[in-house]
Order: sequence, then structure tokens, then C-alpha cells
Amino acid sequence: MNTVKKGSHNFWFIISFFFALTAACGQKEVVNQEASSTWPAHKSWEMGPFVKQNAANPVLLPGDLEFVCPILEQSVKWEEKDVFNPAALVREGKINLLYRAEDFLGSNNGTSRIGLALSEDGLNFDKLPEPVFYPENDSLKHLEWDGGVEDPRIVESEEGKYIMTYTSYDGEVARLMLATSPDLKEWTKHGRVLKGEFQDTWSKAGAIVAIREGERILAKKIDGRYWMYFGDTDLFLAHSEDLINWVPLEMNGLLKPVMKPRPGYFDSRLVESGPYALLRKEGIVLLYNGMNLEEGQELDPSLPPGAYSAGQALFDRENPSKLIDRSETYFMTPEEPYEIEGQVNLVCFIEGMVPYKGNWFLYYGTADSKIAVAVYEEADMR
Repeated sequence: MNTVKKGSHNFWFIISFFFALTAACGQKEVVNQEASSTWPAHKSWEMGPFVKQNAANPVLLPGDLEFVCPILEQSVKWEEKDVFNPAALVREGKINLLYRAEDFLGSNNGTSRIGLALSEDGLNFDKLPEPVFYPENDSLKHLEWDGGVEDPRIVESEEGKYIMTYTSYDGEVARLMLATSPDLKEWTKHGRVLKGEFQDTWSKAGAIVAIREGERILAKKIDGRYWMYFGDTDLFLAHSEDLINWVPLEMNGLLKPVMKPRPGYFDSRLVESGPYALLRKEGIVLLYNGMNLEEGQELDPSLPPGAYSAGQALFDRENPSKLIDRSETYFMTPEEPYEIEGQVNLVCFIEGMVPYKGNWFLYYGTADSKIAVAVYEEADMR
């Protein structure tokens, strides 16, 4: 999201009715409902409808798991406060959810670490007891402590290595970082994505262009290079020969925007990458997060000020910097109580998407507090 630690937006409207909460017997099941009212007239290239699994949501909640923090040298309840903003992939027949978790400690309203949860149906998850990625006493400690490591996005290389982009936060600046792993548990940190004059630029949300092969999401070269969209104001673009070292596109010595916010739309305040960018027949489809302005005449008057909703953008298959088309409106917006009120009010923040057993599962953070899922049953899963 735009700022790593934010105060809550004004909760300016009242929910007109209350939901009766019922305990479901047995395991949660995917419900392929008819398209909800949040799927308006859409364009042929857009993915969806993604149906929120309301009977199962939220699918992940904070807990009381503990581990010994190597920096504090004491046991901490590392996911006690909030869980949100996950990446997802399929490994060994299960959905693996890499999720951001916060404790109550530190000077930044909690330190963020990344946990791992596994599922055989996309709805019911078993958490590993300890985080798999976190700040340590290493060369990057000064960039990751004590705000933490946040908001993972992940793809796989053709050789089977996992490439994760994430945000480090030192309490003042958010920086886009990169790490690799053979198994999602042992990680090699490679440091900043942006280097040189941009190395201390506020940067986040690295979405690498990838293709779907079965249930794998593989980084894919275009014109001999890998590509990554990033940013949480405008969207920018970088390229790489090896998935490790990246060069951003520049214009007049500044990062070159490839997509901007739009006055009067759901994304009037900012645009920020969702999951990886998916190379499809029609072009490169990027599901993204948009934030409505918090005040002024250029916000979307149909949405609450400051609301985070999700849209889609289409870039050229051969020229990833060329924006071809864009959603006229959001396909997901805060509607449910767990999406409306939390650490940050009015947030649906998409970040993990995976093809699994004939469906696309889209995982998103709700009000920076919990994790939910929406499911799209695609007839032709290209």
C-alpha cells in the first residue's frame, strides 16, 4: 500500500445492516456463485469475475505463534496483531501463501515478517509455526529494522528457483528488495532492486512479467529481457537479464511512468502493482491496486474517500512500456465488514494470484488486518 504505516482513514459511513455470522460445519468449500454486483460491464481481456468467498472469508487471521527474534534475542508473537498482503504459488500440489504478519513491538506500530501457510483447497490453511523470512543481524538489517519486511510478490524461474520481491522498511523509507529461494524456507537476500542514484528512492510493489504453465507461474523474457512493474504512486518499469539485477526505465534523469492515477476514478490517488503481471494472448494483464483520493474534486464520488479498490491494465505483449487499455472501473472494492474496518479502513489490497484445480484464486489483504480470497472459474485457463 502507499504508506507502510498509516493512520486509519475516516470511517465516514455506517453499515446499514448487520450480517448474521454462522459457523460452517466441516471444511470450507469454494462457492462458484454468479457474478456479484461488483463485476460491471467489462472488457474482453479482463480476468473475472472474481467471486469473494464470503462463507470462508477471512481465510487467514492473526494468531499467537511465537519464535525467537534473532535481533531482539527474545521470543515474540510475530503474527499477533495483523496478517495481510500475501503472495501465492503452487508447490508440491498445495497452495503456498507467503503472508505479511505484524507483532505489537517496535517503533513502527509493529514489525513485519513473512510467514508461510499451506492449503489443499485454497480456503483452509495450516501455518508454519515460525516466519520464513524476517529481519536478521545481516548486511541488510539497517534497511529492514525495525519496520520489517513486507508485501511479498513471487514468481518462479524456469530452473525452479523462486524469485520474491518485497519491501524493506527502516522506519523512514520503503525500498523495493529482492530475494531468492529453492524451497520457500531458505532465502538468499540480494538487496535493493533500484541502485545508484535511485537506491534510496521510496519504492515498492515489484510485479514481474510471467506466464502460466499448468499451475506454475514462470518469469518470461520479452525481447530477451525480463520485465518488472513497480511503484505505489505512478507505475514504473525495469528490465533484467538474470532476474537479479534490474535497470529501471528513465526519462530526463527520473523514473519513467508507464501508468498514472486518473482524476475522478477509483485510482485517483495512486496505482500500485497487484500480483505478478500475466502474459496472455491479448497482452500483459496487470491486476493492480488503486486508491481513491481522500479529498478534493478529483476523487471518485461513488466511493468513500481513501478507499483501496482493484482494477486491471493491459500492456503490449512486445512492448511492456506501452499501455493499451485499462479498466473503466474497479472489479473489487471494500464491501464486507472485515474489508471496511481494521488497521487501515476501507482496503481490498490484491497481491497473490494462483491457478489451482481449475480456478484462479486471488488473495488480498483486508483493512490491513486479515486475508481473504476471491475465485474466478475460467473456462479457458490460458
